[in-house]
Formats: sequence, structure tokens, C-alpha cells
Amino acid sequence: MKNTYTIFLAMTGLLLVALTNQCQNKSVVTGAVPATETIITNPEEKGPVVSISFQKGRFHNHPLMAIWVEDTSGRFIQNIYVAESIAKGVFRHADNSRGQWMPGEIRRPAALPYWGHKWGIRADDGLYLPTPKNPLPDAVSGPTPQGDFIIWSRLADTTLQVFRVMLEINQSWDWNEYWTNNKFPDDKDYKTSSQPALVYSATLDLTKGIREAEMQVIGRSHYSGKDGNLYTDLATLTTALQIAKSIKVTCSGDAAKLYPSNTR
Repeated sequence: MKNTYTIFLAMTGLLLVALTNQCQNKSVVTGAVPATETIITNPEEKGPVVSISFQKGRFHNHPLMAIWVEDTSGRFIQNIYVAESIAKGVFRHADNSRGQWMPGEIRRPAALPYWGHKWGIRADDGLYLPTPKNPLPDAVSGPTPQGDFIIWSRLADTTLQVFRVMLEINQSWDWNEYWTNNKFPDDKDYKTSSQPALVYSATLDLTKGIREAEMQVIGRSHYSGKDGNLYTDLATLTTALQIAKSIKVTCSGDAAKLYPSNTR
């Protein structure tokens, strides 16, 4: 009887240890906070320092995006960040002619048309997009972040006091009941965009001490990039509105913050 009791206690102890370890491991996983990627652009400029803090939303899944600055009349001033595939005109998974996906040139006018027309440089094929021969510089481009991120950038205009920070974001294959994959069956550009790109905006006014603002959706782009207009009807958009959870813009004026420790 004594030996049986001893064995019972030993087995009970092992079970408690196993359960404790399982609970501890579970708490580590569920309590983990994903790292925020830090990106630096335009570090050589001399103007105000701005940061864009992006928290991904529920339906974030490899979106393309562009961030830029314009004045309050809507005049384009400079790029802050443009997704590498758009900025270079080359997508990593573009060419399957040899049985596996290889990088290649793709034209995606429906991806970020509002930004493209604001940027205003027209390629030989008539599209407002960079090309491999005329790409955007590395100083304002990079791979699309996979999660939350913060961009630190510096403006070129040292006198700029009132300006808007703009963001356009687009996610392929996010069809919904209105924007279906057969809505425009003959429009191949639409099929690369699904729900149209969304446009966000925030205005900072350093003369009034307004150095921080939450970006708000102000409209959408043309569904296949036929023009650079801003369309304010958003009733048909669903998951596209949840690609981003929050986007905050700050102008710190502190150039030292261009060089945080954990940069890519």
C-alpha cells in the first residue's frame, strides 16, 4: 500500500509539472506582442522630421501602399515611402514561364492610382507608374512591412510648416459582395485590385502647435486606375476598411529620432 501511494504521489507531481509548463507556454504565446518594424526614409534631407505609426487591422494581408506629403491645396511635395514593387516596377512573383515564380516587370495601374497621378510622372506607356528603367530611389522605397511598423522620415523643405501626410493602400484579392471578381469581366486591371485602394489623410500645422494627428479615410481611388480622382463613396467597401487599425502621424522635429536602434 505504501509503495502504491508513493507511486500515486509521484505521478500526480509529474502531471502538475506538465500542466504548469503547458499553461506557462500558452501564456507566452497568447501574450506575445508582435514586433514593430522601423523604417527610415529620406535621412539626408534637412526639413522637419515626421513619423508614421501604422497598426495593422484584422484584414491586413500583404497590402501595397504609398505615403507622401502634399500642401493644403493638394500639390504633391515629396514621397515618404512607396512599396518596392510599385517603386521599382518589378514584382517578386511575376513570371511563371519557367515553371516557378520569378521576379519580373508588371504594370499595376489599379494598385495606387491616386498616388501615381499626384506624383505626376508619366511613363512611356501612359501610366503614372515608375519603371525598372526609371525607378524611385531606395531612399523612399522598400519591401512592404508584414505587420505593424513605424516610418521615420525627413522633409526636404526646411520652411514647410503646414502640410498633409497622405497614404494610399490597396490589397489584392479582397473581393466582397459588391466588388466581385466578375463585376468588370473585361477589365484586367480591376482584377488585380478587387476593392479599390483607400486614401487616408492627416494635416499638421506647426504654426499652431498641431504636431500629431490620426489619419482618416477621405475616399477611394478608381477601381482600375483609369484616373487619379478621389471618390468619396465608401458604402460598398468592407474588409478594405480594416486593412489598417490605426495610422498616426507625428512631427517631432528631432532629427536624432531618424536613427533608432532597431532599424532594418
